[in-house]
Parts: sequence; structure tokens; C-alpha cells
Amino acid sequence: MTRINITEAKNHLSKYLRRVKNGETIILCERNVPIAEIRPLEPEGRQLRPIGLDKGRFTVPASFFEPLPDWLLDAFEGKKSE
Repeated sequence: MTRINITEAKNHLSKYLRRVKNGETIILCERNVPIAEIRPLEPEGRQLRPIGLDKGRFTVPASFFEPLPDWLLDAFEGKKSE
């Protein structure tokens, strides 16, 4: 772990951010007294959601599969109904 004072951090921020990006933790100090820790964030987990996650929580009515009415299809196509 590297300790740096605020002035050093301000003058060489990009250098220290590269080190953090590579996994290093940096302790930020004010007059050599630690006040904060700069560390890399954990990568966001992009896991696939399992199929059937909400199985049994709702049902799809048969009417869902029926064709849409003409007035609604016209609206999707930008046609004005009379």
C-alpha cells in the first residue's frame, strides 16, 4: 500500500489512478495522517439471469397471443385512425 499526501495526489493524479486501476490501494494523507483510501472497485458482475426466474408468479392470458386490433396497429405505424 502506498501512502501519499494530498499535494502529491493532486500533482500526479493520473499516475496514481493508473496504479489503482492495476489493483493497488493508495492511502491518501493530510500532513502524513491517513484520511482516505483509494482502491479499485470490484468489477460489476454481468451474470445471465436464469430462465424461468418468475415461473408461477403470473400467467399469460390467451388473449395475449391474439392479433392486435387494426386501430392499434395503425397507431404503431403512424397512421391516423378516423
